[in-house]
Order: sequence, then C-alpha cells, then structure tokens
Amino acid sequence: MLDAVLIQQCADPSLKPAIVEQFIAQAGSQDPLAVTVRSGNRVVLVPKPTTPEEALVLIRDNLGRNAVRVGITQYPAGVGIFEARQLKPEMVEPCENIRMGTALFAKVFRIVSKWYGNPTAKDVLPQVMDDAVMAWQTGYFEGVAVFSAEDPGQEKITRPATANSEQSKNSADSKDGSAAAILATEAGAPDPNKAGIRVDLSEIRAMP
Repeated sequence: MLDAVLIQQCADPSLKPAIVEQFIAQAGSQDPLAVTVRSGNRVVLVPKPTTPEEALVLIRDNLGRNAVRVGITQYPAGVGIFEARQLKPEMVEPCENIRMGTALFAKVFRIVSKWYGNPTAKDVLPQVMDDAVMAWQTGYFEGVAVFSAEDPGQEKITRPATANSEQSKNSADSKDGSAAAILATEAGAPDPNKAGIRVDLSEIRAMP
C-alpha cells in the first residue's frame, strides 16, 4: 500500500487520494526503481536496478528503441525527452515520479472524460476511469496518442442532480446540451511537467 503521506505531499492535487491509489494499483508499481521495457507487445527482460543510477543507465540504454516505463507510476520515460542525456535520476525518486505521473494521468483522464461527454453519472465515471487507465498503459485512446495530445482544459465534473432538482436540471440541460458544467477551457502543452490544469475527480470511487 502506498504511503498516504507520500500521496498527499506529492500527487497532483486534482486527483483524490483514493484515485491515486487506484491508478497506481492498476497501472503502477510498489517499487520506486521499477523499470519495465517493452518491444511491441513483448516484455523485454532486463536486470533489476538496485540504485537510481543503475535505473537511469537501463532507461538510457533502451529509450528510443523500446517503450520504457519507470517508477511507482510507471511513467513513460520518453515523454518530453528528445535526447537520453536529458533524463535525470529524479525520475525514479518516489515523490517526483508520483508528481510527474499523476499530473500526466490527470491529463489522460480529461481526454477520456471529454470523449465521453464529461459525464456526471456515478455509474459512468468508473468506466471513464478504467478507460483512462487503459489509455495510460497503451498510450492511446480512440486513436489519439494521449501523452502528446493537447490537454482539453479545465472542465469541472459536477455532482449528479438530486431527485428534487432533477426536473429543473433537465430543463437547463436541454438548452445548453451540456453533460457537465464547463468552467473554463484552455489548451495545454504536451509537456506533463507544465500541466497546471485541474479537474474534480471526486465522484470516482476506488475499486474494492
């Protein structure tokens, strides 16, 4: 189980702690030095690094010819990197890896959520989460390369209407056709380290 204090201090604040835990449980690793190398659908067997320096050498040796995932969040090592020498040991430092990974995953979630029409229904949001995790693992969603795609922007997912307010809300929705209250939209840079856009994911519950 990932340390709750580490999540609170390091994870992107747009993601609830339970979501971070679910994300890492489904797509990440408990080992901060974990380096996963894939060639297509095949996992390439590599020596297990025991130090950040060894992990960095392993990443550099494979980057550019294989897909490399790193650390607790299994961050895609090639994102925002043009040369292997740009890689830094901080990539496998637990807090920094969580910071980078959760910021990029939040963008992936926004891309998936937008495709779904920014839903608010509780029974739909888990499906959005599952598809976002799958997009994180594959790098693609509906033909879109999610890591390099533009961030769709700050789109607030509101709570579903109560039974008493459902009728009035349906009337309002019929006018604007919106599935969620859009507070603002701003195109983001593909670089996850520059992501500063926030989305409320509070309605998603962690898997049991």
